[in-house]
Amino acid sequence: MNLHEYQAKDLLKTFGVPVPAQRVATTVEEALKGYKELQDETGTKFAVVKAQIHAGGRGKGGGVKVAKNADEVKEFSTNILGMMLKTPQTPGGLEGPGKLVRKILLTEDSYSPTFESCKEYYVSILMDRDRKQNVIIYSTQGGMDIEKVAEETPELLHKEYIDPMLGIQGFQLRKVAFNLGLSGDAFKQMTKFIANLYTAFVKSDASLFEINPVVHTGDEKIIAVDSKVSIDDNALFRHKDLAVLRDTDEEDPTEVEAQSYGLNFVNLDGNVGCMVNGAGLAMATMDIIKLSGGEPANFLDVGGTADAERVEQAFRIILRDPAVKAILINIFGGIVRCDRVAQGVVDAYKNMGNITVPIIVRLQGTNADIAKTIIDESGLEVHSATLLQEAADLVKSVIA
Repeated sequence: MNLHEYQAKDLLKTFGVPVPAQRVATTVEEALKGYKELQDETGTKFAVVKAQIHAGGRGKGGGVKVAKNADEVKEFSTNILGMMLKTPQTPGGLEGPGKLVRKILLTEDSYSPTFESCKEYYVSILMDRDRKQNVIIYSTQGGMDIEKVAEETPELLHKEYIDPMLGIQGFQLRKVAFNLGLSGDAFKQMTKFIANLYTAFVKSDASLFEINPVVHTGDEKIIAVDSKVSIDDNALFRHKDLAVLRDTDEEDPTEVEAQSYGLNFVNLDGNVGCMVNGAGLAMATMDIIKLSGGEPANFLDVGGTADAERVEQAFRIILRDPAVKAILINIFGGIVRCDRVAQGVVDAYKNMGNITVPIIVRLQGTNADIAKTIIDESGLEVHSATLLQEAADLVKSVIA
């Protein structure tokens, strides 16, 4: 689950990570009020106005502006709120539709009045699954695309691996600060910054922290000026306070709808819709589709308690994609009975009445023979298969 920048900074602040003072606004009036509050709180004259969407590169699309006074706050807020912001990371990139900006963030200007002496760093924390360790990735080249840094100047990109059983050690904190070229009070501030950041990462069950840039101000402060935070969905049951921060407006509406029906669904770019029970079988099914010459249009796990209603909703979601040329249903009847799924397929087909793409159904396991009979005797345009290879051959024949 991704957090907005303002939510991420609020989270970091609770763990002692320094962040700029900020206000969130959904209207121009709220923005002007927030600007006045920032002035009263910090004495700042400048305020950074930032679009709040789940995508990076906002500045490149005109979603980040520095306002010098209330008039500019009003101008920038008016322009950014309600805009369809396009960045390299929004759907379709700069050529896509962009994302609607519903909120903006106003923050104090962390660079003034010592702009010339400020330095920017890049710091992120994530899990390295191959090494089964957390890793801090950091660089002196903050404020830039880290992919570009890795490609053009890889020697400026550092990694510090952390054993999750031991936690981050003092020598590792000092190593990070040293590699960033810090000394004196800034050195101490950075070690504390990294320690608190790592604690926040672990305690919040995050999958990614990315702070770009971390700013070293002219008065020796270390501040997280921007932040990107992703929380592991599987750990949200432990973090009710974070779960309520979910913004479904920023997510794929089809995936949000599917979740409301208890379906695990992810949109893909292929031409064969998948309906499967179990994540492992779903991955194998997607492999079979590719081997047969097709491309999976989605990942869809109906779970172990699939019934007629859930199957019908799965059909409706899959068929919403105009690129789908066929649907492959692959069910192993362990917890769920195959005949129940088969009846659900038949009922859904009859209820919808407008399914024009071929449907291939492979059912194995509990009551699979009964399920095949139900499908074969339904009189519907549904192809049944017993073996996985049979299903793959059928897919190949209908999409050819």
